[in-house]
Amino acid sequence: MESRCMIPVIKSPKDYQAYRISPQDSNRLAIIFDPAIADSSLTVCVEIFDQGGKTPPNRHQIAVEMFFILKGEGIARCDGKNVPFRAGDSLLVPPTGIHEIINTGQGRLYALCFMVPNEDFVELIRSGTPVNLDEEDFRVLGRTDAVVPC
Repeated sequence: MESRCMIPVIKSPKDYQAYRISPQDSNRLAIIFDPAIADSSLTVCVEIFDQGGKTPPNRHQIAVEMFFILKGEGIARCDGKNVPFRAGDSLLVPPTGIHEIINTGQGRLYALCFMVPNEDFVELIRSGTPVNLDEEDFRVLGRTDAVVPC
């Protein structure tokens, strides 16, 4: 058995690169890890939806996509079926399912998103327009929005 020691990669929200795939999109994606960093066909990002925002309907031929809802609420639509979700819920979208995520809450929706294998997802994200994360994003991603002063 060959053993190999890898140094873990640690990133904080200030290290994330964020993009809006298309100018008219109402969601942004902040890349956390991609195949180059993970040394595996894996993409992890935080998807941030403006109030009323949604993904365009899309599908993946072989990739499984998982969302963990960090903050907010919405509806996941897959192949015509709607499922409501809220913070703390997890969604698993199988390959070939035409799906979209819709923010139905009163503020932004934040979802941690995993795609395995990458299926050119990070390349699609990076082909968009770079955008900055703002103070609200940093509060949510740093979990300082949950801190209650004593």
